[in-house]
Order: sequence, then structure tokens, then C-alpha cells
Amino acid sequence: MISKQSSNVTRQKRHLRIRQTLSGTAARPRLSVYRSNTAFYAQLIDDENQTTLFAARSQELNLKGSNIATASAVGKLIAERAIAGGVTEVVFDRSGYLYHGRVKALAEAARAAGLKF
Repeated sequence: MISKQSSNVTRQKRHLRIRQTLSGTAARPRLSVYRSNTAFYAQLIDDENQTTLFAARSQELNLKGSNIATASAVGKLIAERAIAGGVTEVVFDRSGYLYHGRVKALAEAARAAGLKF
């Protein structure tokens, strides 16, 4: 009998494969994205020192749901925090999600707010 893996397990395997070649530094941190059914999260991570430099989440903006508008607002917020902290270039980590919809909206909002990747 063939068992079907859940889409989240498949995503996690894809994420591990991506992370083998992708890493962030203090000068160019990794912009990691996580989306759930209820919220959207973004972090700037320095993998060399294993620290989170900046973070943003949809609950901070009092936004309900996880839709494209929420993702755009979180992308703009993380970009504003990064630029205020002196970071202008990042490495985008889509965390195994397809670059489509909410993930794409976050990336485009971060770019529009001034982050380069």
C-alpha cells in the first residue's frame, strides 16, 4: 500500500533541500517566510551567528487572516525594520513554498519598500 505524504511534509523536505545552499550573513541576512492559515510571519536571520535580527508578523498589525493584503503589509513592515537597522540586501528564503500568491506578494512589497534581493 502506498501512503500519501501531507503537503506540509513535502514542503519541509523541499525547504531542507533549499537550505543546503542558502544561508544568511550579518551583512546579507536570510529573509525567511512562514505562512499559516491564520497568520503570516517574516524573519531576517543571520545564519553564521544563529540569530534573528528582525521579525514581523501579521498579528502586530492587527490583521486577521492570511491573505495577499496581509502578506504585503508584513513585507513592507519587515523591510522598514531592516532598513532602519541598516540592512538593505537580503537573501530570500521562500521556505519551500511556491513563489506565488502570498509569498510573492510579501517579496514584492519588501522590494518596493527598499530591500534588494
